[in-house]
Amino acid sequence: MHATHAAAGLPDDGAPEPWEESSSSTSAQRRIARKIDPRYAEGEPVKAIGARNQTEAEFIQNLLLEEGIPSMQRRARGFDVPDFLAAGPREVLVPESGLAAAREVLLQSELLDPNSAARSARPPSWKLLAWLLGALLLLALIFELALQ
Repeated sequence: MHATHAAAGLPDDGAPEPWEESSSSTSAQRRIARKIDPRYAEGEPVKAIGARNQTEAEFIQNLLLEEGIPSMQRRARGFDVPDFLAAGPREVLVPESGLAAAREVLLQSELLDPNSAARSARPPSWKLLAWLLGALLLLALIFELALQ
């Protein structure tokens, strides 16, 4: 009998107290931790793929976990509203060291388009062009100030 039940004069129902960690959740966490390959667990979380909803994101996470790649999910920007519950797009994040392996798994599973994987590995060309133009303008401004 739990001490709180005895103090309140209630019968013991055999259920664990809410603050007590159940052994089934602990064993599930240990089972997941044993599957993680330490080589893929280093670095900051980066986006590996987007999912249409929570169910798809969990499927992708389990697929990655089977290959030893840890992951987590978050709601996509603009959809971070609790009222959406399991609906709305999600982003699946993996540690930086596991990104290449995650992309390979997703390519093999045909969840990731090979063309999009190649494009996302390098910055978009318009961003590169914007940075180059910004640097050129800054350089021109410095020369203009130096000549005055």
